[in-house]
Amino acid sequence: MTKKTYQRYSKEFKLEAIRLAEEPGKVASQVARQLGLRVNQIYKWKQQLESTGEAAFPGKGRQDRLKTENARLRRELAATQEENAILKKAAAYFAKESL
Repeated sequence: MTKKTYQRYSKEFKLEAIRLAEEPGKVASQVARQLGLRVNQIYKWKQQLESTGEAAFPGKGRQDRLKTENARLRRELAATQEENAILKKAAAYFAKESL
């Protein structure tokens, strides 16, 4: 059984594909066809760019260990802060209700 190899695209290529798809009068499917991509690939790249900003598309291989750990901790902190905010709102709600 052979392992499937995936096409790798540079950060510049991905950014240019997103820019082309966002131009007025252009449709993402048309841009994808011209570039030889699947349509959902452009949408996926766009989502990655919106969620991580400048850190999107870091490059080849694995990021170094500290960067990955930092990213994991940031995600965990964001989730914990969201949970904390929800609990504060719930506590305030139930405090009002018991009066």
